[in-house]
Amino acid sequence: MKQTYDVIVVGAGSVGVPAAWAMARSGLEVLVVDKLASPGQGSNKTAIGGIRATHSEPAKIRVCRRSLEIASTWHETYGDDIEWRMGGYSFVSYGEREAAILKDLLAVQQASGLNIDWYDRDELLNLIPALNPTNLLGGTFSPEDGQCSPLLFGHAMYQQALKEGTEFRFHESVADIDVHDGRVCGITTDRAQYSAPIVINAAGGWASEIGRMVGMEHPVIPDSHEGGVTEPVAPFLGPMVVDIRPSPTADNCYFFQLATGQVLFSLTPKPLIIGFDCHETGDFLPTVSKRMIALVPRLANLRVRRTWRGLYPMTPDGAPLVGWSEEVRGYLMAVGLCGHGFMLGPGLGEVLDRVVRDDLTEDDRAILAGLSPNRTFEGQAALK
Repeated sequence: MKQTYDVIVVGAGSVGVPAAWAMARSGLEVLVVDKLASPGQGSNKTAIGGIRATHSEPAKIRVCRRSLEIASTWHETYGDDIEWRMGGYSFVSYGEREAAILKDLLAVQQASGLNIDWYDRDELLNLIPALNPTNLLGGTFSPEDGQCSPLLFGHAMYQQALKEGTEFRFHESVADIDVHDGRVCGITTDRAQYSAPIVINAAGGWASEIGRMVGMEHPVIPDSHEGGVTEPVAPFLGPMVVDIRPSPTADNCYFFQLATGQVLFSLTPKPLIIGFDCHETGDFLPTVSKRMIALVPRLANLRVRRTWRGLYPMTPDGAPLVGWSEEVRGYLMAVGLCGHGFMLGPGLGEVLDRVVRDDLTEDDRAILAGLSPNRTFEGQAALK
């Protein structure tokens, strides 16, 4: 069994798999190690599948624009049906506060190349007739955002990574990252020892645990969010609908309809539920149902098939930490994706490949500056 590689990636999830695929395409010998049984078995499989470039941080907009290009052309390029649907995203406003936030963000979003605009009440109702018109002021709409299956897309990227020569080791836990004279030289697992001059931490909710192996404390804390899916019904809802109004029990709510008819939904709970517990709560469904029905009254007639709960690896400001460690040479971070790993992963994987090969574009440099793990954390992202 091969023991020496150019790069070792810790984590076969939303970031680790596309990064390994991109690096293998560039000719690097890559090993991916994951303690779980197969790719995408951590937070990736609990994602609801949205891919949007509608963010408030220019670096995330740039990365997700590339992710959208990859997802929207996947079937044409590779032949796999990942259930891609370019339904768009609409951030709706029922209050002046939210309208001001969304309108202010348009300048940043449009300057970063995002196709997005504000729609007044009647224009938005023409776009999404099912919305509750009472007190609706309008909202933004980005038509090039969309959705696909996290399981199908993740598996398709995994298959491409295998074709390019990436090696995967599952059911294998990293016990230590080996460092000599301030430089990474490989990893030790519960089964073997592997050598490489570069180790990428893409461990999602477990990123802090991996960081401590090189003596670093990453400010990444997992909190859990729940999702759910309804029975399938005839199409009536086009874009993903996002409501950013805060309430005593939630900071936002978002949902969309699959091409197969089911409605997928989630929200950000208040207060946050910190930790690794992924058992469903009794509060989620009553809370999210009230919000969704207030936005789209006809949802009251749908039956929920199931709910689930997954982890958001959060940072203090709601943006990822991506870049080289200043303390340990050869240690590269791609952590704290804040629940956006699925949508950031494909584009970020290509950035990480160019970081490793020291072949950065100007766009890459801007992205890395915005997501630097050495930045000062000030404020919160307006759209998380």
